[in-house]
Amino acid sequence: MEHQLKIIDPHIHMTSRTTDDYEAMAKAGVVAVIEPSFWLGQPRTQVGSFQDYYSSLVGWEPFRASQFGIKHYCTIGLNSKEANNEALAEQVMELLPLYLFKDNVVAIGEIGYDDQTPLEDRYFRMQLELAKEFDMLVQVHTPHRDKKAGTIKSMEVCLEHGLDPSKVVIDHNNEETVRDVLDRGFNAAFTIYPKTKMGNERMVEVVKKFGSDRIIVDSSADWGVSDPLAVPKTASLMLKRGIAMEDVEKTCYRNALEVFGKSGKMKEEHWENNDGIDQRKLYNDNSVLRGQEPRVDAEKIV
Repeated sequence: MEHQLKIIDPHIHMTSRTTDDYEAMAKAGVVAVIEPSFWLGQPRTQVGSFQDYYSSLVGWEPFRASQFGIKHYCTIGLNSKEANNEALAEQVMELLPLYLFKDNVVAIGEIGYDDQTPLEDRYFRMQLELAKEFDMLVQVHTPHRDKKAGTIKSMEVCLEHGLDPSKVVIDHNNEETVRDVLDRGFNAAFTIYPKTKMGNERMVEVVKKFGSDRIIVDSSADWGVSDPLAVPKTASLMLKRGIAMEDVEKTCYRNALEVFGKSGKMKEEHWENNDGIDQRKLYNDNSVLRGQEPRVDAEKIV
């Protein structure tokens, strides 16, 4: 699939994806991704597993992405599901500040509510205070159940803690929540799934109805049924359905760059002025190639 557009996927869990996905994404025009820290499908039992996971998001995964020409950023936080393990959550909260200043960490996230329990509320608020203390962006996970009430509550809590809505991305929106998010001044992100929740057909209609300001398209591709090409596919469908190129570029590239660029760590020059791919490089003596011939963009390598 050929695209004139550059694409940013600002919510994709590449730890769960393969190198084939990176190759396909780069071919489809993806130049940068943001990987939120999240629940891995099985509850973690000790703080060391969080530490190793966060370390991979600021170390190995950016290297792996670079080997296929994609710039990798991440958000670091205690996810809402595992906030319900209070003893472990307390230890994770002590760990978080060690990672928030890493070069590719552009926000605290994804944080928020799952079942909207008192513990989820406690640790959501604590992480919002961290964001205030360190002047950081926030990426909010809205609950998949009782979504409208959970989304409104998430925004009310952000405002209660004095966060600037323009520096908060409310994710997992749908037609029922988008107006509330936009009216309150927050950024509205949509996770596009292949068969359930928000699909790209519905996303096209959202942009037709609400426009492109502060609306962001992402894939949330992870270990479940999901599509790492959801953003370029949605961009292509938008164009086919008559949405202006400017609006497609905003929702699939420019808006994400504008918001997360406020971190000071995500910059267009990172992929516009890079040195090309050199798969001879290693990370802690490790390669992604498994003996294959390395790709080297010779014209860019000095």
